[in-house]
Amino acid sequence: MKKPIILGCVLLSAIILYAQEYGGHPFSHRFGWMGQESRTPVTGAPFSAVQTVQKQQVLSNGNKISRSVQSKVYRDGQGRMRIERTITPPPASGKQSFTEVTITDPVAGYRYLLSPSNMTALQLPLRRPEGSSAMGTPAGRRGRLAGAQTSTVDLGTQTVNGQSATGKQVTETIPAGTIGNDQPIQIVRTIWTSTALKIPVQVKTTDPRFGTSDRELTNIQQSEPDPSLFVVPKGYTIKTPQFGPASRERTDQ
Repeated sequence: MKKPIILGCVLLSAIILYAQEYGGHPFSHRFGWMGQESRTPVTGAPFSAVQTVQKQQVLSNGNKISRSVQSKVYRDGQGRMRIERTITPPPASGKQSFTEVTITDPVAGYRYLLSPSNMTALQLPLRRPEGSSAMGTPAGRRGRLAGAQTSTVDLGTQTVNGQSATGKQVTETIPAGTIGNDQPIQIVRTIWTSTALKIPVQVKTTDPRFGTSDRELTNIQQSEPDPSLFVVPKGYTIKTPQFGPASRERTDQ
């Protein structure tokens, strides 16, 4: 009985992490892709690029915490996406670097979380939020605090990271007393979205609660990536989580 229970706990943990990483707002304070999960799949605009996320937080004593994560991003003409991210823990942690791979396939209706180290893939169904706009922000954006006020300023069009992009500055104000704050809190996001690719190529966020973050999509190549990038490799064991004592497994030949 112990083995099924342990396996069920592992799969449940993976689902929770998946929901936290991919189910939240596209401009959340995590290091995920900029808005992929809540946007309507974009077809006919394939590309590959590098996404860099840099975050900095200044503590009350002046100490600074800086982090940077880089990912390889691919999208084919059918709207399927692949994200490869290598995680390098701090040297003091004693942990080794590892790679995360996510394949989002709106054609088949599944997302796969690949673990190259043990050749397994967790298969999860895709769910598209109701009320999503073409730019991927659900109506009544998730994560907004009740009573928060939002204003948007149109920044026009300019070239950003080699792409013609339209910009906007979104300011969210949390009124005093909403979360125990003595004074209003302002979160400012500047977003530049490629008109051709229909994705953000730059997002700069300033949030007094968490610091600043800068997300950049660079080295953009507007060509069809290798089709093999969007399928689970042969030899991988595909696991399908179930709400039961065990999960279904199969190995792709």
